[in-house]
Amino acid sequence: MDARQHEVPYEPLHCDETGRSATVPLAVRLAVLMLCIAVVALTWATHGSLRSLPLSLDVGREGIRRVQVWDRHGVPLTVTYQNAWNLHDTLPLHEIPPIFQRAFVESEDRRFFAHTGVDWFARLHALAQNVVARKAVRGASTITEQVVRMLHPRPRTIWSRWLEGFESMVLEKRFSKSAILEFYLNQVPYARQRRGVLQASRLYFGRDPDTLNLREILALTVLVRAPSSMEPTRHSLLLNRASRSLARRLTETGDIEISQIAQAMEEPLRLNTLEWKMDAGHFVQYLLHSPAGGRGLADGKLFSTLDSSLQALAQEILNRRLKDLAAEEVNDGAAVVVDHHTGEILAWVNGGGLSAEEPGGWIDAVTVRRQPGSTLKPFLYGLAMEMGWTAATCIEDSPLAEPVRDGLHAFRNYSGVHYGHLRLREALGNSLNIPALRAIRYTGTSRFLDRLHLLGIRNLDRPAEFYGEGLALGDGEVSLLELVGAYAVLARGGEALPLRMVLGPDTSAMRGGRRVFAEDIASLVGNILSDPEARRLEFGAGHVLSFPVQTAVKTGTSSDHRDAWAVGFSATHTIGVWMGNLDRRPTRSVTGTTGPGLVLRSIFAEINK
Repeated sequence: MDARQHEVPYEPLHCDETGRSATVPLAVRLAVLMLCIAVVALTWATHGSLRSLPLSLDVGREGIRRVQVWDRHGVPLTVTYQNAWNLHDTLPLHEIPPIFQRAFVESEDRRFFAHTGVDWFARLHALAQNVVARKAVRGASTITEQVVRMLHPRPRTIWSRWLEGFESMVLEKRFSKSAILEFYLNQVPYARQRRGVLQASRLYFGRDPDTLNLREILALTVLVRAPSSMEPTRHSLLLNRASRSLARRLTETGDIEISQIAQAMEEPLRLNTLEWKMDAGHFVQYLLHSPAGGRGLADGKLFSTLDSSLQALAQEILNRRLKDLAAEEVNDGAAVVVDHHTGEILAWVNGGGLSAEEPGGWIDAVTVRRQPGSTLKPFLYGLAMEMGWTAATCIEDSPLAEPVRDGLHAFRNYSGVHYGHLRLREALGNSLNIPALRAIRYTGTSRFLDRLHLLGIRNLDRPAEFYGEGLALGDGEVSLLELVGAYAVLARGGEALPLRMVLGPDTSAMRGGRRVFAEDIASLVGNILSDPEARRLEFGAGHVLSFPVQTAVKTGTSSDHRDAWAVGFSATHTIGVWMGNLDRRPTRSVTGTTGPGLVLRSIFAEINK
C-alpha cells in the first residue's frame, strides 16, 4: 500500500500567547468576513446616499413659487410664505442682536464654535438619556446638521442622522461658522410657514428683532423647538418654563445677569394682534399675469409703481363714499391714479360689496367693461377740432329724433333742456348730447372709433356699424383703466405713453410718446374741461366740479344709471373713478357728479396738499 494514502491534509497552525499552536474557529472567520462585507456595504451605501451641497448659501431664486410685490417705496404689497425659502425677510448676521445669536447657540448647539459639524459628546449624552427613558426624549442635532436638514430634507430616521453627520462636516469645511449661523437664523422654520427670526419677530410681536426685549428674544429662541406645542396664546406655561431654563443657562455663560431673569420674566408677552391690511390684491393679480410680472423672478421681489400711502388714502375715500351711497343701491366702485408724466400707476383701488372670500370677490372693477356714458365726448370734440372745428364753432342744440326699428327714438340732454345754437366750448363743457351727435356726424363713426383705438381703448372691438352714432353718447363698453389711460394722453398734450406698473427705466418717455392729438388741440380740450364757466348751463356755479386748483374734469352716466364716472387731470396726475354694481343692477339715479365726482375731488385735494 502506498504510504501517501495515509497522509493527513496540512492545516496551518497558529500560536496563542503561550506559544502553543491554535486554530481560528470558523465562526470567528465568518464573523470577520461578514463585518468586512458590512463595512464595505455601509461605505458604498453612504457614499451613494450623500447629496452634493451648494457652493453658496445664498438661496437666490431657488424655490421661488410666488413673487413678492413691493410698492415704489419698498413697502410690501403682498405677503407670501409659499416659497421654499425665506427670500424677502432676511438679515445679515451683524444686524441680528448679539444676545439673540448667543441665545440660539446656547439653546440649540452650545459647542457650535468648537465642533466640526457633529457634536459627538452631545450625541452620546442624548443616546444615554433616550436609552434610560426608553424613548426619544432628546435630540442632539447641531446647528450645522439642522442647516443640512433644511438643504436636504429627509425622513427623520437613524439613517438620515448618519448621512447628515457626514454632510455637516463637509458643510463646515465649505463655509464659515458665521455664514452657517446667518443662514440658520434666516431660514429656521416657525409656525404658519414663517422662516427666520425676522418673520417670526413680526408674526408674534409685530416688530423687528432689534426692538425686542430679553423676554421676547428668549421666547422666539425656544419656540423653534416646538412651534405648535409652545404656541404663546395656548401653551404659555410651557413656553415660560423653557424660556426661564434658557435664561439660567445664559447666566452660566455670562451673557446675562441673574437679576435680569426675574425682570425679564415679569414682563408680559405683548403679542401682535394686527393683521396685514394693505389691499392691493387686484393690482397685484393684474401685474403678475402681465408680461411685466416676470421681472421679479430674479430674486423673488418685484418693485411696482404703486404708492401704498396713496393707495390706502384712495381706498378710504372710496369706501367712505360708497357707505354714504348705500341707500342709493350703489355697492361697488373703483379708482385709478396715474402720474401721467411717466405713465406710472400710483393707486388701483376696488371697493364695495364683494369680499375676496365671496364668489365674484376677485372681479376687478378697474378692468371690467362698462358703458362710459359721456366720458368719450372730449375725444370726439378733439377730433372734430382737428378736422376744422374750433372752440367757437356753433353747434345746434335742438330736439332730435331718429328712426329705430319700428319707431322713433328721441334724443335729449340729461336735463331735458335744449339751448339752441351753442359754441363747441359750451357744448362740451355742459356735456350736451344733441351737439355730440352732430359732432360724430361731422367726424364719422369709423374715424372716431379709430381715434379711440389710438388712445388705447381696445375693448371697443366691434365694427363702427355695430356702435353707430350712439358711440358719441357712450354706446359700447370700456374699462376704467383704458379710460384713465386715454385721459392721460390729453394731460400729456396729446402724446400716448403706455401705463406702467413696474419701476424701471422709462424707455417710452425717453423716446417720446406716440402722438394722438396735436398739442394745441389737447391743451384746448383740457382748458374747456377745467373752465367752470363752460359748464354753467347744466351744472351751475360753485359746483362740486369747480376745483380750487385748475383741474380738467369730465363726468359720465350710462343709461338707467348703471354706471357713474368721473375722470380728471391736473398738471401732474390723472384720476378716474367708477361707481355702480358689478352685477349690473341699476342704481337709484346716482350720476357721475353725485357719486364718483366727490371721490375724484377728495383724492385730488389730498394729492394737491
